[in-house]
Amino acid sequence: MASTIQALPSEVVHLITASEVIDSFAAVVRELIENSLDAGATRIVVSLYPQQWQVRVADNGCGMSLSDLQQAASAHSTSKIRSRTDLWKINSLGFRGEALHSLTTLADLEILSRGANHLEAKTESNGWRVVYGNRGEALKMEATAIAPGTVAVISNLFGNCNARRQGLPSIPQQMRAVQGLIQQTALCHPHVTWQVWQNGREWFAIYPTANIKNTLSQFLHRVHPSDLQELKVELNNPDNSSLSLVIGLPDRCHRHRPDWIRIAVNGRIVKSPELEQTIIGAFHQTLPRDRYPVCFLHLCVSPSQINWNRNPAKTEIYLNQLNYWQEQIAIAIDKALTINCSTIKESFQITRVGKLIKAAEAKSGYNFNRRNLEENDNLDKSQSKSSTLTQNSPLSTTFPLKAVAQVNKTYIVAEHPRGMWLVEQHIAHERVLYEQLCEHWQLVKCEPAIILYQLSPAQVEQLQRINLEIEPFGEQLWAIRKIPALLQQREDCAEAILELSKGGDLNTAQVAVACRSAIRNGTTLSLPQMQQILDEWQRTRNPRTCPHGRPIYLSLEESSLARYFRRNWVIGKSHGI
Repeated sequence: MASTIQALPSEVVHLITASEVIDSFAAVVRELIENSLDAGATRIVVSLYPQQWQVRVADNGCGMSLSDLQQAASAHSTSKIRSRTDLWKINSLGFRGEALHSLTTLADLEILSRGANHLEAKTESNGWRVVYGNRGEALKMEATAIAPGTVAVISNLFGNCNARRQGLPSIPQQMRAVQGLIQQTALCHPHVTWQVWQNGREWFAIYPTANIKNTLSQFLHRVHPSDLQELKVELNNPDNSSLSLVIGLPDRCHRHRPDWIRIAVNGRIVKSPELEQTIIGAFHQTLPRDRYPVCFLHLCVSPSQINWNRNPAKTEIYLNQLNYWQEQIAIAIDKALTINCSTIKESFQITRVGKLIKAAEAKSGYNFNRRNLEENDNLDKSQSKSSTLTQNSPLSTTFPLKAVAQVNKTYIVAEHPRGMWLVEQHIAHERVLYEQLCEHWQLVKCEPAIILYQLSPAQVEQLQRINLEIEPFGEQLWAIRKIPALLQQREDCAEAILELSKGGDLNTAQVAVACRSAIRNGTTLSLPQMQQILDEWQRTRNPRTCPHGRPIYLSLEESSLARYFRRNWVIGKSHGI
């Protein structure tokens, strides 16, 4: 079989701006598993012996011939690029041809491989074991029995540089870095089986899945797949690019730190502060205070739109048309947060439903308002007249909610074809008003003016910042002559203005006004009023949480209710016959 690994021309070597940096166990594992993935592996086994400074990576990829093995550890030798033009259309995870050569200068390297004979369309009859010297030359070559694929063994890592060993983090820290690296790589390649061993014992495994959210839930153990929403968008552009997204639903899945916002481009995790801020901004006013989203974003982009030749670890890139991608990401997250027919099954909150059913067993049922139930017929007639108002709703046109009752003057009981929902009336209305205020922050004249006493200079400046009209009205007195329209008819308008004066930007003021103006819990609602809240809430962009991040609804699936009431019992058996 002809060799596919070749030394790069000097003109290409001079264009490579940075060489591989091997500075830790994680860096060694990164380079070896990237080679395995480039070889088409679907099963990768990583064995770590940190006390012996040894790493072993085995895969079932296409393998290498003897001629390839002889060339593999030479400086700037690779099968992945050939000319300078290839640097601008990188399709592989590795491309510089420096990883194995760098390892030979830092450790003992041997590779066992058995490749495929492409000319005869079958695997070679035997494999080869090659031991390399510290300049990448093949010192020893011998035939060996091995399954098709490759095994790379790194021993005595940094053995010729004790100072570097001493400067490394502790072994547990390095092992956590390896674990994080493999988990991130598995997200980009969910079809691959991963087995990781430490000191001869299995440490963890990641099994192949049909979708990324099932992969993610394997190592975020408190996150159930139903807590995640997955979306893939094929973009209509000349490059046939696509965007894959997995997000934690904000009403049940978020983090104290932005440590699970991960971005990948063409199969590799990258750092992109601009895209991270776009993701955080898209979740604005959907999460509780000081909480961050769970989000994995994978962009599949034309290689010509990316410059990988920037960072030794290839984690920092130049991405063309950054503004375009920021816009597409924000649109995709908005779409993923929407509740519709295709995502309703994912709204089944297993843990919360289980707790609710246990509480129901202990404390009996709900207190339905019979007067509301009697109004159903009238409501049906009114709904037919107002159907045109809900045509743009992502939920109402495909999955209508029908108000049937009010519980404790706080929760709206809504019926849908797959069960029932409990909707908290105040925060659902708050979400509606908040989005209306964001679209149209309307200030109106206030006659007579609202008089406030003893405002500090900071409070006056804050009210001016949000465009309220304020002027002195005497000693320690201030007159407010323009206020938000929603507060105009409220008896507590003065208290609301004082609240707005305590700080925050315009968006904070919009949240405060929405909260003040929303229907209070404890307010009795008629069925038409409840239905109006449901209809308006369904049309919001982010219907899962209020602007403070609290969940708005609880879904009770028909299947859960059937299990609770034991409707699947055999009649004779359930009667003791």
